Amino acid sequence: MARGKTCAGVPLLALIIAAGCAPENGTDSASEMAGDEEGSPTPTPEPQHTLTADQTHNRWSRTIPPILTVGSGAVIEAYLEEASDQQLTPESTVEDLATLSFDPIHPLTGPVYVEGAEPGDLLAVTLHEIELGDWGWVANVPGFGFLADRFPDPYLRIFEFEPGDTSVGFAPGVRIPLRPFPGVMGVAPDTDSMLVTIPPRQNGGNMDDRDLVEGTTVYFPVLVQGALFSIGDPHIAQGDGEVGGTAIEGPLRVVYELEVIKGAGPIPSPHYETDEFYAVTGFAPTIDEAARNAVEAMIDYLVSSRDLSRQEAYQLASMAGDLKISEVVDVPNMLVAMRISKDVIGN
Repeated sequence: MARGKTCAGVPLLALIIAAGCAPENGTDSASEMAGDEEGSPTPTPEPQHTLTADQTHNRWSRTIPPILTVGSGAVIEAYLEEASDQQLTPESTVEDLATLSFDPIHPLTGPVYVEGAEPGDLLAVTLHEIELGDWGWVANVPGFGFLADRFPDPYLRIFEFEPGDTSVGFAPGVRIPLRPFPGVMGVAPDTDSMLVTIPPRQNGGNMDDRDLVEGTTVYFPVLVQGALFSIGDPHIAQGDGEVGGTAIEGPLRVVYELEVIKGAGPIPSPHYETDEFYAVTGFAPTIDEAARNAVEAMIDYLVSSRDLSRQEAYQLASMAGDLKISEVVDVPNMLVAMRISKDVIGN
């Protein structure tokens, strides 16, 4: 588990420290979930609630009513529908892309209202378990993708999976490792408008960051009462950038935990961490702007959590920070992440 540490060791913005490093329910659930012995695996906690793949919406708004209300520390099992919302099936052919509509894409399981979450807090979402479905698809949708002008022809490939699969064949001698993750996660933005799910925003959204896998904890700024967390767009394999416009898209089962961290926000876009690194994100209409925003976010994090000057944090980011392009196709915004190893900054 990404946050199996004592309170003093949680490397979150130092704002948590200012808030007493206390989750809303007054317990250090990360410590409670840690293994009894150093290095022992952390068991997946038993889900307290189950959400089905038909309990969905596909817009962002504070006006969308929650389908579940939970307390901080709740563990939820959620079934995620693939991104086309059943417009594509295991029997689909390339001809079906001609009628593919973007209107229903990204069915998101949720929203979940978290008691005690309010603007100025952070919502920590720990991905405890991610389980494959039995199929998936990848497509070239004409007019969509980073090189859409160079690849105008439709393409569709259907994949089948068996329990325990860790890779899938693509061509003779070519196998793709399977690394499933939710492409979209987020909290409700503070608006009555029904925002489409295509771009990433401050609330998270369509980040398409391939490092948001099992064992990762993601931190979202709470923007409305109850946070209203939703999750979807399940990906089975994706490269950094998602340049063709799709990953291997397919249904997933996810077990996740929600924890309110009082007074630890706001942050301009989500942060996340694993046992190996801490990462920040930046979004903008161009890669240059998104990269600048990610670097600024890392500087802010290092200043607040490591008692560095901004100059020192800037130089540390230059010496030890790693920029990566998460996605370049979710217009109007692109997402860049910057990570730093915990071997450098400690736990």
